[in-house]
Amino acid sequence: MEYNLSNFRDDAFGGITAAVVALPLSLAFGVASGLGAIAGLYGAIAVGFFAALFGGTNTQISGPTAPLAVAISVVFISTGESLTQTLTVAVLAGIFQILIGAWRLGSYVAYTPYPVVSGFTTGVGGIILFVTTLPLLGAPHALGGALAAVRGWPDALANINLGAVAVGATAIGVSIIWPQRLRTILPTSVVALVVGTVLGMTVFTDAPSIGTVPTGLPGITLPSLTLATLADSALPALTIALIASINSLLTALVADSMTGDDHNPNRELIGVGMGNVVAGLIGAIPGAGATTGTAANIRAGGRTRVSGVMCATIILALVLGLGRYIDRIPHAVLAGILAKVGFDIIDWRFFVRFRFIQRHHFLVMLITVVFAVFVDLVTAVGIGLIAAALTSARQFELLELESIVSVPLLDTSFLGALDLDGDDDDFDMFSARVGLVKLRGTFTVASAKRMTTAIGLDIREHEVVILDFSETLYVDPSAAQVVGRLIDTALAERTECIVMGMDGHAKTSLDAFDVLRRIPQDHYTEDLDQARELAKSLLDKA
Repeated sequence: MEYNLSNFRDDAFGGITAAVVALPLSLAFGVASGLGAIAGLYGAIAVGFFAALFGGTNTQISGPTAPLAVAISVVFISTGESLTQTLTVAVLAGIFQILIGAWRLGSYVAYTPYPVVSGFTTGVGGIILFVTTLPLLGAPHALGGALAAVRGWPDALANINLGAVAVGATAIGVSIIWPQRLRTILPTSVVALVVGTVLGMTVFTDAPSIGTVPTGLPGITLPSLTLATLADSALPALTIALIASINSLLTALVADSMTGDDHNPNRELIGVGMGNVVAGLIGAIPGAGATTGTAANIRAGGRTRVSGVMCATIILALVLGLGRYIDRIPHAVLAGILAKVGFDIIDWRFFVRFRFIQRHHFLVMLITVVFAVFVDLVTAVGIGLIAAALTSARQFELLELESIVSVPLLDTSFLGALDLDGDDDDFDMFSARVGLVKLRGTFTVASAKRMTTAIGLDIREHEVVILDFSETLYVDPSAAQVVGRLIDTALAERTECIVMGMDGHAKTSLDAFDVLRRIPQDHYTEDLDQARELAKSLLDKA
């Protein structure tokens, strides 16, 4: 596409609008992270610039987000409020993201089950609602998540600051009632920030404010590269990388739906990862694709990565030019803005429609929420993925077992009357010396255990069994081992095995583990007619 003045004008409007949206949110996320308001602004600059320049989504605006603000606050607490170690985690998370993108694993991140994503974001929303209660009452922001906030309630209520309550309530009220038709011109977060700050500066002057904020360009903070620190940082860094990747790719899908473009997931993760590495080096919080800023950018006309670069540049200019005024912003105003964000990111649909949602999906979501709010986000993601895997395995087990057809083939219909032995007095019209086991679809570890009991007895009841793989799409290593054990059982019972329709993926998996090694080559057939003739021959020899 040829870039011209018209494109630049659209990108400029988009970048300016996105910057206006991102500024108050970045301040709020910085405070929520425990690293300070300026860390949020630096994060918006670093992640926003590098993700726009090197990422895989033309219109995406990246920066601090609610999930990452909460995640980095957990890391900050777990490291004993060590800024160096926290920033080391941020740098490592960025490196992990770059590696995920470079190894072309970006598309696999999208396979994170929706109940886990929903539970995680809902948990983040819950944490935000809890932790914002203290600054809304005029108390200092409590690090340590929801439980720390609850423990601080008695003191906060005993020493309530009515000025903070007033400006915080004003910020929340403005965020709720600001007319929808005006939100594209002036975002609610900006109006809430301005109105709340003016009230705090003129009427409720006793409301606690942010205080001194560094101005100018940030310095470089080198990460701790000791083996002990790197070992302790690896797991939280990997978790943050996963959170940031999911966050970015989900936002990229939103951007695609609004523009009709297709993003490059691997390039997107590389760009965001580079931004997070730089963010960690300059004392900023890590970031990801921000849905609110991205949507504002696209609606305002942004169509290329220039809009994202402009957004980051404008925020940098505002920090350099207006940074000295940031210290006048009341904590309660940012808490009010953040509380609205927390409420909005809770997946209320899961609760409203829980009667219609499959119970195991709701259970996974609920488990993830509980661990996110009352333990930590790292554990929540891990436990959520395990719970989702177990419940999915149970569902796959039922589906896979239903795909197995094990039927006796009556001699009269399958072999034909001419092949029946004995005189009329000994004739058994229900004799079924041949059995057919048809494995249709996919077979994995989910059904491996039950597969043995489901068809093992059927195999023993026949003199010949036909294993039909003509409709088998995939067999994983666990299911392949079960097939091998079934064949061993059949041969031990002196039951002849015929393998039919063996090709494609099923053959690759079974051959890899050599589970068919005891089946003679002349016992392989292409179709049922060949299998019938072979079965007749084997029965005649018996």
